[in-house]
Amino acid sequence: MRTDILRQRYVCGDRLPSERDLATRFDASRGAVREALSQLEQSGLIEIQLGGARVRSIQSASISVLGPLMALDETPDPALIDQFIQTFAALSALTAREAINYANQEEMNRLRQMVVSLNKQAEYSQAMAPKWREFLEILAEIADNLVVHLIGNDLRAQFVDQMTELGLQPVLRKKVVNGVVSSLKRAVADRNGDLAHQAVQQYFDELRQSVVKLFDSRLRNYRKQVIR
Repeated sequence: MRTDILRQRYVCGDRLPSERDLATRFDASRGAVREALSQLEQSGLIEIQLGGARVRSIQSASISVLGPLMALDETPDPALIDQFIQTFAALSALTAREAINYANQEEMNRLRQMVVSLNKQAEYSQAMAPKWREFLEILAEIADNLVVHLIGNDLRAQFVDQMTELGLQPVLRKKVVNGVVSSLKRAVADRNGDLAHQAVQQYFDELRQSVVKLFDSRLRNYRKQVIR
C-alpha cells in the first residue's frame, strides 16, 4: 500500500479500500492490515477516520518515507538525491561551525588529528570517504546539537545504505578536495567556525555535482536498455 501511495496510484484525498478488501487482496488477517494502516498513519501518508482511511499529501509525510521513495525504481530520482545532499550539507556545515566555536582544547586536538588524516587521503576521494564520515561524526559529537544529530542519523539511515548498495563511487576533483582540507586546517588552527562551515559546504557542493552526474549517467543507460 505504501508503494501504491508513493507511486500516486492513490492520491491525496482518496479513500483506501476497506480492511476486509485489503485483507483479501494481500491474503492477510484483519489484524495485520490494521497494523499496516497504523504504520502508514504514523508515517503521515494516510489519516484513519471513521469509515475508513484517506490518503494525505506526500508533503505531510515524515522523513521515514525517504528511503522507500528512493527505492521505488531501479535508479532513484536524481532530483531527490540532489535534495538529500543539499539538506545533509546544510546540517553538516552548521554542525562544523558549532563544533569549532564550542570545542574545548582536547576536542580541538582531536579535530587537528582528524584533519591530518583527511589530508593524507586527499589525493584519493574514494579512500577519503570513510575518514570524512568519521570527521563528521566527531563534529556532531562535539557540537552536541541533539536535534541536528537525530535528523542527520535519520537521513543517513534512509540514504547511505542505498547508495552503498547501488555501488556508486563519486570522484571528486583533487583541486577542490585539497582546497577543502586546506580551509579546514586554517579553521581548526584559528578556531574559525565560519571558515569550517564554508569548507564543509564546499565539500558537499562538489559531492553533489559528482553524484548527480553519476545518477544522470546511470539513468540514461537504464533508459537505453528499456528502449532496446
